[in-house]
Amino acid sequence: MAESPTAEQLESVHDTTVQTSANSSLDPPTEAAGESVPLHWTEILSLVIALVGLVGNSIVLWLLGFRTGRSPFSVYILNLAAADALFLGSYFVLYMWGMVGDLNLLVLKLLLFCILHMSYCVGLSLLTVISTERCLSVLFPLWYRCHRPKHTSAAVCAFLWALQGLFWGVLGALYFLKEDTFKDLYFVLYLVQFSWFVLLTCVLGVSCLTLVLRVQCSSQCRRPPRLYFLVLLTVLLYLLCGLPLGVIEAVWFFSSSSLMSYELSSLLACVNSCANPFIYFFLGSQWCRRGREPLRVVLQRALGEEQVGGSGEGNTSHPNTLHELS
Repeated sequence: MAESPTAEQLESVHDTTVQTSANSSLDPPTEAAGESVPLHWTEILSLVIALVGLVGNSIVLWLLGFRTGRSPFSVYILNLAAADALFLGSYFVLYMWGMVGDLNLLVLKLLLFCILHMSYCVGLSLLTVISTERCLSVLFPLWYRCHRPKHTSAAVCAFLWALQGLFWGVLGALYFLKEDTFKDLYFVLYLVQFSWFVLLTCVLGVSCLTLVLRVQCSSQCRRPPRLYFLVLLTVLLYLLCGLPLGVIEAVWFFSSSSLMSYELSSLLACVNSCANPFIYFFLGSQWCRRGREPLRVVLQRALGEEQVGGSGEGNTSHPNTLHELS
């Protein structure tokens, strides 16, 4: 069992993550240890990427929310786009506020901080659910098609949002209670969140490996559906770009050491949230066709419930339609 941190360490956690200076609204843990942060170009690049990602995820939200029908898988993508948009939006506001404004309004600053981390955790949870469901549909196709409850996607998404919202809401509320009684509770909450992070990351890795093996086996018979590549690319992108932010925050909280610059890990996290819409539209495009297709058609093709065939899977909806309501 990890040793409970001292009151000074816990106070340092909140001072460096919530009560940050006006020069940088999300000062990295390394700055709290007295290290300088020379990577100013990463902040500018992060803001540009955040703006581009906000536009891309807003387009996905509009198309999936109002322009197309919904399938069980598209409900997950809709919520993932919402989580990415919240992450990029709160990140952009915090940094811009720190650059041009005065970060003295603690309540609003704490709210943005909690939204930033809540959306990050929701995104990880959704990716884990998406990859796990794809594995179930591959390993147990008949059971998945016949016994999966109709509203599973909506229920799971609502549960994940409520769970993370409750956690970060409680953590934010406890910040204003300065009694020493709650110091141990802070540590317990962070330990629970860290355990959840490790569990989801392990499940994500196993399910991704399963899908890779499935795609490898399927490619010997016929071309695997775009949906498999979409899941694999989004998971791989998270493992490369999104995972470092959670890792360095966990390492710093328990050991007060830093593996890499906080700005650099934040930049990678912005790249992860920004790139997902481009993956959807890239996989849904048909480059052999002449002329421009509506983005709605491209997105529907990328999210189509295609099946590889065999193993009792049978035929499902046409790849260009999303007719199942979740």
